[in-house]
Amino acid sequence: MKQGIHPESYRFVVFKDMSNGNSFLGRSTAASKETIVFEDGNEYPVIKLEISSTSHPFYTGKNMLVDTAGRIDKFNKRYAKK
Repeated sequence: MKQGIHPESYRFVVFKDMSNGNSFLGRSTAASKETIVFEDGNEYPVIKLEISSTSHPFYTGKNMLVDTAGRIDKFNKRYAKK
């Protein structure tokens, strides 16, 4: 690994899956203005995710529909005319 090209500001952050509410602790350099109290009682910055391994159909083996921005409705309206 090359020296001096990697960020030095890694810190613990909580990643929260917004589709199912699951949270996990990891390290990141991503900036966040929001904080959350994690299971261990400490307060960490929170990074909100639309989908993670706990809700993705590939990892869960289930076809769970996650429609965050009405994308399915837009698709159906666009191609309903054909």
